[in-house]
Amino acid sequence: MKIKDRTVFALLSHGVMIVVTIMAVLPFLLVFLSSITEENTLVLHGYSFFPKKFSLYAYAYIVKKGGKIFRAYCVTVFVTLIGTSINVFISAMLAYPLSLKDLPGRRFWTFYVVFTLLFNGGLVPTYLLYTSVINVKNTIFALIVPNFLMHTMNVLLMRSYYSASIPSELYEAAEIDGASQFKIFGAIILPLGKPIAVTMALFSGLSYWNDWTNGLYYLTGYDGEKLFSIQNFLNKVVTDIQYLNSSQVGSSAEMLAKLPTVSVRMAIAFVAMIPILLLFPFLQKYFSKGIAMGAVKG
Repeated sequence: MKIKDRTVFALLSHGVMIVVTIMAVLPFLLVFLSSITEENTLVLHGYSFFPKKFSLYAYAYIVKKGGKIFRAYCVTVFVTLIGTSINVFISAMLAYPLSLKDLPGRRFWTFYVVFTLLFNGGLVPTYLLYTSVINVKNTIFALIVPNFLMHTMNVLLMRSYYSASIPSELYEAAEIDGASQFKIFGAIILPLGKPIAVTMALFSGLSYWNDWTNGLYYLTGYDGEKLFSIQNFLNKVVTDIQYLNSSQVGSSAEMLAKLPTVSVRMAIAFVAMIPILLLFPFLQKYFSKGIAMGAVKG
């Protein structure tokens, strides 16, 4: 009976995971198929997994007229790499002392970190702070500094991982050998905390890559458009087309014909997803280990 029960459980669990995997893959497949579907077919019949007519116009548009798209893509890659690196490093530096059991005022500092997760100053004070005090408006820092420079949840998960996975004896041995706290952090914490660091880098990287709100708030005018990420560029395309569709101006049809159409928007979205789709399989083993250990204790 035990063998039979295990077999039934294995079949059911595999079946559920197969269904979940298919549901996760289908949206990406639909975006790709829409990007290679002929425009009139999309307009008449909508999105479909079995398009009646294919076309590579969308990708030809990206290749021939992709100057702005390429620039937006480069901005997104730069912001993601720099922002993620800073995010993980700062989070790790804060998580390390919070993981030490003999840290003076450990409960207070932990509560202080958690408090920032529950409450914030609100949108208007935050906007005024970044535009008037820090002055990041229409600069590349507008896509890096606000919101995602450090996330409290990342700090808590990293703190839990350090507490559960790195023996305190290693700290004591390093201190006996005369190592400073910075030496311990660089020689012990960062190497042994690689799984949770990669996991948090994936979380942070996805946040930076998919972010468009910071560009919406802090990038305005011609100078701001030059710093648009791929998500901001796609959002602008959608907004412009919606405006022209609802406009009563006689030349709106001509203007609309010059803008990217539905298939092009799908192609831009699919191109924006490719790096994440290619990167995730190589980070999956670290992701699974890091998120499991980071959520067990603490």
